[in-house]
Amino acid sequence: MAQQKPAEIKVGITTFTSGAASVFGVPGKQAAEMLAERINKKGGIQGVPLKLYFIDEGAGAETLTAEYRRLVESEKVDVTMAAISSGNCVNLTPLAEDLKVLNLMWDCGTQRIFEEGEHRYNYRTQANATPEMMAALLYLLKTKPDFKTIAVVNQDYAWGRDSWQLFSAALKKLKPDVQVVAELFPKLGAPDFSAEISRLLAARPDVILSTSWGGDLDTLVRQANQRGLFRMSTFVLPLAESSLQRLAGELPDGVIVGARGDHYFLHPEYKDDADFKSFVEEFKQRTGAYPIYPAFHMAQAFAALEAAYDKAAAANGGAFPDKEKVVDAMDGLKFRGYGRPITIRPDNQGLEAQLIGVTRTTGDHPFPIIDDMMIFDAEAIMAPSGGKSLEWIEGLGAGFIETPAKEYKHGK
Repeated sequence: MAQQKPAEIKVGITTFTSGAASVFGVPGKQAAEMLAERINKKGGIQGVPLKLYFIDEGAGAETLTAEYRRLVESEKVDVTMAAISSGNCVNLTPLAEDLKVLNLMWDCGTQRIFEEGEHRYNYRTQANATPEMMAALLYLLKTKPDFKTIAVVNQDYAWGRDSWQLFSAALKKLKPDVQVVAELFPKLGAPDFSAEISRLLAARPDVILSTSWGGDLDTLVRQANQRGLFRMSTFVLPLAESSLQRLAGELPDGVIVGARGDHYFLHPEYKDDADFKSFVEEFKQRTGAYPIYPAFHMAQAFAALEAAYDKAAAANGGAFPDKEKVVDAMDGLKFRGYGRPITIRPDNQGLEAQLIGVTRTTGDHPFPIIDDMMIFDAEAIMAPSGGKSLEWIEGLGAGFIETPAKEYKHGK
C-alpha cells in the first residue's frame, strides 16, 4: 500500500551556534531557515512541508551525541544533516548507521568517513578534503612555482591533521625538494597565536598553509597581519572565503583563498543567473552579509533532499516514499545548489568542483574579493570511488601539475 503523506518532513541539523565557530555555523543555520521557508512557500517537498530542528555543535561531543539520538528516537526526524566539524562527523556517522536514519554530511571535510568503511545511511553532498587540498596545491604550483620552504599552522583535530597529511603527501610527490620548516597545531578554539607566529617569523618560510576556519582563522589572520607575517610569506588559506567579509582590510591582497567547492557570491559562471542572484540578494537582505560557503553547502544539502524525495516518489509510482526508498534514491543522485551540478558516487561521496583564487582589493566592496580564479573539475583531483586518498596521491606523477582548470581573470 502507498504510504500516506505525513504532516511534515522533520529535518535535524547540527551546526555551530555558539563559540568561535559560530561565525561559520550561524550563516549555515540562517541559510537552512531561508531555504526551508522557500520550499514550504511552494508547497513543500512532494506536497509535505519541512520542519527544522537544530543542535549546537558548540555544546560538546557528549551533548551533541545525546541530542542527535534524541532527535531521531524521540522527535522522529526523517533525515539529519550533520555535521560541520570533521570530528563530529567521525562520531555521528556510525550513530546514523545504527539508528538507520538518512544523514546528509552537509559540510565536514574529512575523507576518512567513506575511505574507512561502507555506509548505507550516510551521504556527503559536497566534496571531501582531498579535492579541496589538491586544488589549493595546484593553484600554488601553477602561480608560485619557485618556493623552496613551507610551514603549516592548523587546528589540532581531525580536519587540521588530515588536510595537512593530504597536502604534504601530494607536495612531496610533485615538488620533493621543498623543505617543511614548521608544523604547528594549536588547539581548536585557541584565542592567541603569538607563539606560533613567533616560530613562523623565525623560520621565514616562503609559503604558509593554514586550513583553519571560522573564528580561529580570523584570529590567526589578524595577529599575523599585525606582526608583518603576510609581508614575509605567501599564505595559502583554502577555507578563507568564509572570512573575507569579516576580516575586511585585515587580509592583504595576494593571499591564495579557497571556497571549499565552487561557492562564491561572485561565482563567475552563475553570478548573473536569476535564481543565483535571488538567493544571494535575499540572504544579504535577511542577514546583512553575503552568503559564504557554509550557506552554499546548506543549499546543496537541501537541493539533494528535494531531489532524493522526487526521485524516490517517481520510483514509487508517484506515491509518497518511505524513508528506505529515499535512502535508495541517494545512490547516483544528481542535483544542483548554487554552484556546478553535483553527483553522488557509488561510495556515497559527492563530486564537487573547486574554486580558488587570490585576494584583491577592488573598491567595489569593503573587503577583498577573490580574483584570478581557477575552477577545477572534481574527478580530476580526487581519488576514484572506493579508493583511498593517500594511496591515490602516492601514484601521482609530475603531469598532475598540468591538471586543467577553467580560468577567470578579473572575474571574467
